Amino acid sequence: MLNDLVRFVRLRKRSLYSFSGNPASTLAEPLRIRMPRCFASRPAVFGSAFFAVLLTHLNTAQAADGESSTGGMSIGLVLAFIGSAAAIGTAITFYRTMRQQDEGDETMRRIAESVRQGAKAYLTRQMRVVTIYLVCMFAVLCLMAYVFDAQAPLGPFAFLTGAIYSAAAGWFGMTTATHASARTTFACRTSLDAGLQIAFRSGAVMGLTVVGLALFDVTAWFCLMKYIFPMFGYVPSLEQITGTLFCSVLGASSQALFARVGGGIFTKAADVGADLVGKVEHTLREDDPRNPATIADNVGDNVGDVAGMGADLYESYLGSMIAAMALGVAAFAASPQLQTYAVLLPLLLAAGGILCSIVGVFVVRTKEQATQKDLMSALGQGVVVSSAGVVAVAFVLVWLLLVRPTLGDSGIETSGPSGYALFGVFASIVTGLFSGIIIGRWTEYSTSEVYAPTKRIAHQAVTGPATVIIAGIAEGMASVWVPVVVIGFGILLSFGFCTGFEYADGNAFALGLYGVAVAAVGMLSTLGITLATDAYGPIADNAGGNAEMSGQDHIVRERTDALDSLGNTTAATGKGFAIGSAALTAAALLATYVEQVRLGVERRIVAEAAEINWGDQEYVGISEKLWGYRPEGDAVQGLLVVGKLSSSAEGESGADVDPALPELLDSGVVVPLREASIVELVQVFDVTLMNPKTMVGLFVGVMLAFLFCALTMKAVGRAAGKMVEEVRRQFREIPGLLEGKGEPDYTECVSISTTAALREMILPSCIGIGVPILTGLLLGVSGTMGLLAGGLTGGFSLAVMMANAGGAWDNAKKYIEAGAHGGKGTDAHKATVVGDTVGDPFKDTSGPSLNILIKLMSLVSIVFASMIVRFGATGL
Repeated sequence: MLNDLVRFVRLRKRSLYSFSGNPASTLAEPLRIRMPRCFASRPAVFGSAFFAVLLTHLNTAQAADGESSTGGMSIGLVLAFIGSAAAIGTAITFYRTMRQQDEGDETMRRIAESVRQGAKAYLTRQMRVVTIYLVCMFAVLCLMAYVFDAQAPLGPFAFLTGAIYSAAAGWFGMTTATHASARTTFACRTSLDAGLQIAFRSGAVMGLTVVGLALFDVTAWFCLMKYIFPMFGYVPSLEQITGTLFCSVLGASSQALFARVGGGIFTKAADVGADLVGKVEHTLREDDPRNPATIADNVGDNVGDVAGMGADLYESYLGSMIAAMALGVAAFAASPQLQTYAVLLPLLLAAGGILCSIVGVFVVRTKEQATQKDLMSALGQGVVVSSAGVVAVAFVLVWLLLVRPTLGDSGIETSGPSGYALFGVFASIVTGLFSGIIIGRWTEYSTSEVYAPTKRIAHQAVTGPATVIIAGIAEGMASVWVPVVVIGFGILLSFGFCTGFEYADGNAFALGLYGVAVAAVGMLSTLGITLATDAYGPIADNAGGNAEMSGQDHIVRERTDALDSLGNTTAATGKGFAIGSAALTAAALLATYVEQVRLGVERRIVAEAAEINWGDQEYVGISEKLWGYRPEGDAVQGLLVVGKLSSSAEGESGADVDPALPELLDSGVVVPLREASIVELVQVFDVTLMNPKTMVGLFVGVMLAFLFCALTMKAVGRAAGKMVEEVRRQFREIPGLLEGKGEPDYTECVSISTTAALREMILPSCIGIGVPILTGLLLGVSGTMGLLAGGLTGGFSLAVMMANAGGAWDNAKKYIEAGAHGGKGTDAHKATVVGDTVGDPFKDTSGPSLNILIKLMSLVSIVFASMIVRFGATGL
């Protein structure tokens, strides 16, 4: 097995993938990529070698270090770097391979270049706006870290790397997509499979870049804080390391918010303008070159559905890993060695998922004259192979890192389940993985023209656009129940598997929350291939547009239409997956917020204790529920009052406390802050539905989801209005444009979408960032918890409804265009065009933007937790 691994490394040095045949044959057989022998002939060998090496070295490290986990940590981080390098290296190889394919004739290249330049111009201007925000937030974080001591010293810099890597992933993915569209069109001259290979593997560039850079970001920061900075006197604890990493997630989340909102406004302003004037008023075809908004529409597909979706899932992927790491530290606080392994588990699961995704990408292929079902089956096979590999990876990792070290007389202490009971963590991972698959399948059912919901909407088109809109909203609302039930059961099961289904056991509560977090990691572990299926959609859409605008033969257009139709389904499925993963990630972040509040309380105790004259006192009161404890010669530690004290034990700040403190500690009335369970922390802050602050926070969270949607919908409406006016002006003023004798001004339409998107994205973004901070300062921790819970539940349900309704409207239109109810040009077709126009901002702007909102609120609250504890109305 090891020989195969060595052979693979040697092959990789030469060229990981190569073309078959001579250069002249690449036109006849585009993108025939040959896998290395250890992948192609014996794919299990590479995986076996990977885990054999892992098992051998982890066993050696455990045997050599005993109670120490240094060796295991080092090996784990190296393996995480290997996974990251494999993803980035494969993405670069796919990109180079795609660029070697023929881009077609001069017309095809010119159209592709116009789209490419438009997308590049938009992202460049967007980054200028985002940079201003990043600089301001960096300054705020520096103020928190170095003036108020309310943030980790390295937090501001981690914030920048998170934003930069997220932007880089989006830029590289979008660049690949804009180069791949014309090449996909040209490859469709040869065969359907040739076009599928270019489009799908170009989409895989986006998926692999996202997972590779996210894993690299986490691993690099962890190595710096664990091994490098201690050489210079800064020795952070695992709690401080994970707290710093949350700043990186906040940076990625901020970038994702601007990318999603701005990209969504851009693409839908162009799409709505193109459809209303082109299709409804002048009965033009999709992507008709006479339509001035066509290029802007294609640009929007790339900046919204490639760069925007990539940034969204980058944030979910990064956030789920770090949430699992933080909750792993809390769950295994009694054992430093298990803490280390619990932190490594999400990193190694992500690395294993990357390798499984790479294998899955190579499984995807189809035959000529393939039906829509055949194409979906081809993509599904890749996902199934990757998912099966992740299940095996998860089993081995949980055995090595959690189960085996706690068996027998290992000497490792745990406050909760141990030994084989920790296989519950594996069950939680599998629960998350299958939850994502179920949500994806349900989304396909709710939006595909093959199934009843979309056909019912199309049937309503016979009576006009009003009934189409009514039916679409109704079907979208009805589609919410399955994702809600799946996420609900996913949380209950993943929590229960880790705690033995003892939901009230305070000792195992943190382990249950760790199960929820690793379930989110499990759901996103195949993101490398899952995101590839989603990013494939806009590439296929642009390929169809290029074929239409450049006047390709009927067979080429037929093949690109087949790929485009598949892309519509995968795009809808991808949105459902993104929403589900956002909900599960936000649930894990909600639990993590309590842990960050603990760190904030500790910082407050240390800061206020420094201003108190202790004298000979060993214990002093900081506030009614917080005490300071200073053992002789040690630093100040915090004590938390979780029970009822006698009046003699209460005192003002600085006063000596009841001399019977040892008895209070024994009785559990007072507990050391670091040993307090999450249940006890929530109890101290009175996070209950009977607390009016919590209730108000719930209402504000739900309201914020609706307000955010309203702002983005209005933004699309205003921008689309300007686009409609511009398209009408060009048809009116440019001689011969409708007859195909004039040349439309594509640049002006791109400029309108760009300006509108950059201006309109500012207010929703500021509200999403500012409201959690304001709520924390006014309503304290209990109000913030209510805000996050309300935003999660309300935002998740609303996002599912909007995404599924929009997808169903879109495919109802395509169902009629395929010949149902009279086909194109009929009143029924025009009615579905109106429905699709309403659905565009539903599924591509407001709905997806809610993914970012529900995660961003949690992340802002986490990063500002210490400030809220210090200056907010916490009641402590």
